[in-house]
Amino acid sequence: MRMKSRYVFVIAVVAVVMLYFLVRTLVGGASASTAHALPTGPAPASVQVRLTPEVLRPHDVTLRGRTQSTRTVVVRSETAGVVAQAPVMQGAVVAQGAVLCRLAVDARQASLDQARAALRSAQLQHQAAVELGKKGFRSPTQVLESQASLDSAQASVRQAEIARAQVDIRAPFTGVFDHRDAEIGTYLATGDPCGTMIELDPLLVVGDLPETEASKIKVGAAASARLVSGEVIQGRVRYISRDADPQTRTYHLEIAAANPRMDIRSGLSAEVRIGAGVGPAHLTPVSALVLDAAGRQGVRYVLADGRVAFAPVQVVEQTADGAWVSGLHGPVQLITVGQSYVSEGQKVLIGRTGG
Repeated sequence: MRMKSRYVFVIAVVAVVMLYFLVRTLVGGASASTAHALPTGPAPASVQVRLTPEVLRPHDVTLRGRTQSTRTVVVRSETAGVVAQAPVMQGAVVAQGAVLCRLAVDARQASLDQARAALRSAQLQHQAAVELGKKGFRSPTQVLESQASLDSAQASVRQAEIARAQVDIRAPFTGVFDHRDAEIGTYLATGDPCGTMIELDPLLVVGDLPETEASKIKVGAAASARLVSGEVIQGRVRYISRDADPQTRTYHLEIAAANPRMDIRSGLSAEVRIGAGVGPAHLTPVSALVLDAAGRQGVRYVLADGRVAFAPVQVVEQTADGAWVSGLHGPVQLITVGQSYVSEGQKVLIGRTGG
């Protein structure tokens, strides 16, 4: 009985050892199989792309502007007097030379009549001196003195005519008599204002051109302006400043546009588009535009090796089909679905969309 107990103990130990190695072998094989079955890294993201070609397209520079009169002049009196007539209504369109204010003539007409009478007398005296000189009854010096008297009389007439004409304060150009300063009965000293004239044909559209766009615009470039009323006027760039505003770093720009009826007012807000030539562009869905970590607007696209890249772009034109952008080169595989969930350098699986 004592021998049997020993055999039982040995057999139990051997069984436990064999069971240990058996279980270890089974567990180790399963772990190896499981480790072999797991992927070594995360699965690539799936995106959809559209092959977008590069095309040549007219480029426009867009900016905010406003209409402005070509000239604004305060018309002033050249002589002193009381306003006797105000023939033009404030706000009326007037032609160049139209009388805006008329001063009382006072003694100016009498001074002109007197000067003309003196001129006729000097003419007769000079004529007689010439005739007598031919006969030897006047010396050459006397004849020259009569000529000088005649010249002085003519100058006096001219001076009196100018003084008489200055009672009429006239429009210096064709435009709108926008504001009246003097009414009938107002006394005007020399230099006092009669009113303000503005020239609206041609009409100016002015704005500030960003320094990034200044080199693209040339004097004479075609431009259009959409006013707040929806009306669109056409014109051409007539001036671009050479010196930037030190505060805004922008360049002042002026566009001249025809306004023959002078019905478009000065000071209206306008959306200005200026032709900047022809350049490469890509048609991009608006939804494909994203911002990178630096806050730049651009698009993500897939390189030939399947990695994602980012390119900053500028929107050239918005259309119903999408946004035309510049900044890309050649045909690109533009990411149209999933662009917000991938990053630069990441490998992706590609599916294609139409267009």
